[in-house]
Parts: sequence; structure tokens; C-alpha cells
Amino acid sequence: MTSIKARRLGGFVAAAALGLALLSGCGGEGSQTDCNLNSCTVTFDRGVNASVSVLGVDAKLVNVQNSQATLEIAGQQVTVPVGQDAQSEGFNISVQEITADNVVVKISAA
Repeated sequence: MTSIKARRLGGFVAAAALGLALLSGCGGEGSQTDCNLNSCTVTFDRGVNASVSVLGVDAKLVNVQNSQATLEIAGQQVTVPVGQDAQSEGFNISVQEITADNVVVKISAA
């Protein structure tokens, strides 16, 4: 009986750790993420090859020109002006802020 409880506890701990990993998003190069179950806010560093894997897709900052960012979401490029939304590959993409150092993007399930 004790071994059954230990296995259940072990399974619970593993499931909790997986859940926390999913909520925090997956890491990437030149980026930081803040995720919940349906969306992730990604801060891409400018001037580097910034990419991240979130919500089951790869996202990459391709280019920033004036007040719009070009991103690659699941292999498809989309250009989004700051403060506006676009859709790509079943995701809503919103560019929230562009600074000299960073680009802040919200990616959410459509």
C-alpha cells in the first residue's frame, strides 16, 4: 500500500512539474517568455538571432522597420505594426511594444 501512495505522489509531482514548465513557456535564444494556458508574451532582444518555442510553435523575430515587426510563426512570416493584431498559422499575434533594445509580442491561440 505504501508503494502505491509513493507512485501516486511521484506521478503528481511529475505532472505538476510539467504543468509549471508549460505555463512558463519554453526558452529560446535572445528572448524571454511569460505564458499561461492560451497565450505567451515574448520579449525578443533586437540585434540578435532571437527565437523561442511557445504554445507548440517556433517563433522568430525576423526584422523591425519603423514601427512594425516581421515575425516568423511556425514557418510563415507575418508583419505586424505596433499596437495592432494579425493572424498566422492559427495564432493571433499582437506587437505590443518596440524599443531600441526589445520587441514585445503577444502570441495567443486563435
